[in-house]
Amino acid sequence: MAVYYSKEKIAEIVKTYGKDDQDTGNVEVQVALLTYQIDSLSSHLRKFKKDHSTRRALLTKVGQRKSLLGYYAKKDIFKYRALIDKLGLRK
Repeated sequence: MAVYYSKEKIAEIVKTYGKDDQDTGNVEVQVALLTYQIDSLSSHLRKFKKDHSTRRALLTKVGQRKSLLGYYAKKDIFKYRALIDKLGLRK
């Protein structure tokens, strides 16, 4: 797979959505990172339509994000809705 994620962008996402710079286990941080990775993979697939390994990785990440969002919706619906609005998901 030829898609690489910028360390600076990942650190920025963790700082924005986490409690501190090292808080990578938070559900909000994980969903934001998966969203960034999904966007990167989607843009890669627009250019390389026959890259099936990247397509499989994309579908895996979409499934992970979906399960995390389902968990977060059950845990706290108000924070879930705020996160969805902040990330621009489910238009």
